[in-house]
Amino acid sequence: MKRFLLWLLGGLMLGGIIHILIVLNLPALAEQTSWRRLAQIDADNRLVVLEAPETGTANPLGLDPALLYGICRVDLSQGPAYMSGTLPDAFWSLAIYDREGIVTYATTNRDGIGRTLDVGVFNAAQTRQLAQQELDVEEGLLIVESSANELYMLVRLAPYDEAVRPRFREALSQINCGVSTED
Repeated sequence: MKRFLLWLLGGLMLGGIIHILIVLNLPALAEQTSWRRLAQIDADNRLVVLEAPETGTANPLGLDPALLYGICRVDLSQGPAYMSGTLPDAFWSLAIYDREGIVTYATTNRDGIGRTLDVGVFNAAQTRQLAQQELDVEEGLLIVESSANELYMLVRLAPYDEAVRPRFREALSQINCGVSTED
């Protein structure tokens, strides 16, 4: 009986270890990641305003139809990335994601930024250059350091009324985003 219980305990422990390993490695095996879905949108070094999902249609990115979305993909190995512009006086947020979909940085206009969006994203080497004053940046630039080079920046804008949606969409499309190749 004692031997049976030891085998049972050993089997349960081995099964638990295998289960944990599979669960932890499953995301790496996924074929349709958000990074691959966004690769289909030509948003490299420019902000693209996404179309709102229609009721009853597929929504593979899980977008909220009440919000406006602007997406920009950047690769910091090509240089520091910048996003700048002025957004309407309504709630907006900025989130910077790495290739795995992990948030590197996030902010909203409620953080005291107001309507102006002026962000520079740097990798560790570029941050060192910045500290040694080898890179010139404008005063007031919000500096974000990323451990990953491949990123996407997502701006969410919440129109307070359906009537202002076209104007807000236009304002969102005027946001500049991309990698600076200047040395």
